[in-house]
Parts: sequence; C-alpha cells; structure tokens
Amino acid sequence: FGSSPFGPGQRGWNQVAPHDPPPSRAAMINARKKILKEKGVAPTDLEEEVAKALFDIEVTPSSDIKADVRDICISGAQELDMKTRTAVIIHFPYRIWKHVRKIHGRLVREMEKKFSKKHVVFIAQRTMLDKNFKRKGLQVRPRSRTLTSVHEAIMEDVIAPAEIVGKRTRIGVDGSKVIKVFLDPKEKDKENVEAKFATFSAVYKKLTNKEAVFMFPTA
Repeated sequence: FGSSPFGPGQRGWNQVAPHDPPPSRAAMINARKKILKEKGVAPTDLEEEVAKALFDIEVTPSSDIKADVRDICISGAQELDMKTRTAVIIHFPYRIWKHVRKIHGRLVREMEKKFSKKHVVFIAQRTMLDKNFKRKGLQVRPRSRTLTSVHEAIMEDVIAPAEIVGKRTRIGVDGSKVIKVFLDPKEKDKENVEAKFATFSAVYKKLTNKEAVFMFPTA
C-alpha cells in the first residue's frame, strides 16, 4: 500500500473526519430552526418536511424570496386528505405573519413545487378568547379575538393572496348554514384559484367546522 499523497491533517476527497456530521443531518439541524414549537413538543415528520422545504428555499442562490424566508418559521403543519388530492395546511406564528403575507403567492408556488400534486394553504396562528376573558385580567375582549372574527380571518388566510369581495349565508330547510364566498374576479391567477375552490372549502371546514363554498361572481 503506498503512502497517502495527503500530508498530516489533510483529507482526500473520499475521506471524512470522524466528527463531521453527515450533510443531511446538518441540513436537518438547520431546518429544525424553522419550527417553533412549545417547549418539549417534538415536531412531526410532516413539520420537519415543511421546515426542510423552507430551508431549501432560503439557501437556494437563485431564489428571489430567500431573504424574506429567512425571517419565517412555522408553528405546525397538518395534512388533509380529500377525494382527489391532499392539502398541506401550514400554520405560522402570528407575529411573523406579516413576513408571510409579503411573499404569500410566491411562497405558496415554491412550496407546491416541493409538495408536488398537493395544495398548500397558509394559516396564521390566532388565539381565541372565550367569554371568560375577565379571568385572564382583561376588562374588554378585543374583537379580533372573538370566535366570529377569528373564523373570518381564517377564511381570508385560506384564500390568500386572492381577496374576498362578498359573502352570503344560505340557510337550509333543516337550519344548516352554508356561506357563499365570492372572490375578486380581477384575480390575475384566476385559473389556479378556481382549481382550489374545493380545497378552500375542505380546509375551512376542517379548521372552523363551518360549511363554505367559494366562487367568482357571475356577471
């Protein structure tokens, strides 16, 4: 066996120092920083997958949103199986929601490339206050924390970056309610939004237990 051409302390291309973490492990450690969970709560496999997808975008030199993604982390993720496809619902801490909104459409497109054939929906984590809010030391319950207001905000998150231009509640003979939601017909990505109407309804039902149908207004 000939002597190594590399001097002491030098490594060849196929030699790995015993203390070097495998690249995938190093990437996973960095990706973990994109998940903000309560202390002691372990992230799920899906949350780790979402975090890794975000981290990949952040370190892609050609990405035009990488600087914005640096400020973004998730608080949770869940999958919702529907008849024809699966939706990935990604929850973000409310305090970083403004960073998500800034690049909402572009980030959804990038994440849908990573989760092929799945629809991706972003939701801000909001805290509801019930009628016992005075026990928490509050004199007045902020309107933004009421059930109605939080459900309205969730609906806006679900369809974003499209915008709602009108709503109508239809009450059935049996007393059941269905909210008809009209989206802005000037939406530039109309075809893509239309393809997600069933996803919007399913995700909204999952998060609020309310029935809603989404559509563009007819002329």
